[in-house]
Amino acid sequence: MPYFDTVILSDLHLGSEMSRAGDALRMLKGISFSRLILLGDIFCDLNFRRLKKEHWQFLGYIRKLSNPKREIEVVWVEGNHDHGLAAVMSHLVGIEVYEEYAWMYQGLRHLAIHGHQFDRFLVNNRAISNFFTAVHFQLQKLSFGKKQIVEFLERFDTMWLRLSSKVAAGALAHGAIRKAQRVFCGHTHEAMQTRKEGIEYFNTGCWTQPSATYITVDEEGVRIHEYEERVDDRNSGEERGEAAAAFVELAGHAGLLRAAEYEGIYS
Repeated sequence: MPYFDTVILSDLHLGSEMSRAGDALRMLKGISFSRLILLGDIFCDLNFRRLKKEHWQFLGYIRKLSNPKREIEVVWVEGNHDHGLAAVMSHLVGIEVYEEYAWMYQGLRHLAIHGHQFDRFLVNNRAISNFFTAVHFQLQKLSFGKKQIVEFLERFDTMWLRLSSKVAAGALAHGAIRKAQRVFCGHTHEAMQTRKEGIEYFNTGCWTQPSATYITVDEEGVRIHEYEERVDDRNSGEERGEAAAAFVELAGHAGLLRAAEYEGIYS
């Protein structure tokens, strides 16, 4: 099993029809790491009734990873879609939520921030952004499995609202202020890397499109990986039982077992 010091993923959008939570869960179970950074927009919104079985299983596994006995640092960085989750996540998953998170590794200062802060359109037009988010969700429900429609909406949303180059420029400028040598963002749904004046910028991409990506940091540097499902990635019966047990513990802790029963967690 490959080992990394840090694994970073973002924009899973739990609650969305396009969320690839099951694939994200299989990816995490297939590697080993000392630190996991959930870099924002892990939720589509704060309506937990939209969460599906595999979404709850992902959250259950995150709670399991956060157990101090595992000696894994789990960090949640707030995004624009999961804004205001600090108290909820502390109670539900047992981890702290940050606006931005910095750490040292191999003598370099690393900085993780979701990136919506550098999206001027979103910052200046939050009401319009929230409106289109609501419309997007309704179109997802009306598409009845016609994923081509939703994928088009995802690409449109990315091009119009997020603007990767502007987010990258803002992140690099912010990194210089914070004296960071490496800056990591999500938000744009487009995995990329660039460098300016000695500062490296990386974007994690997302888990709502056919190309799902994540970032690893180790002694060899920073790498962007595209998830490729293997036959042995599929959960065994024992692993499914562990995931279900983790979910029941999570949902019971949060008083959400009725939602669990509705989703048929054991099916």
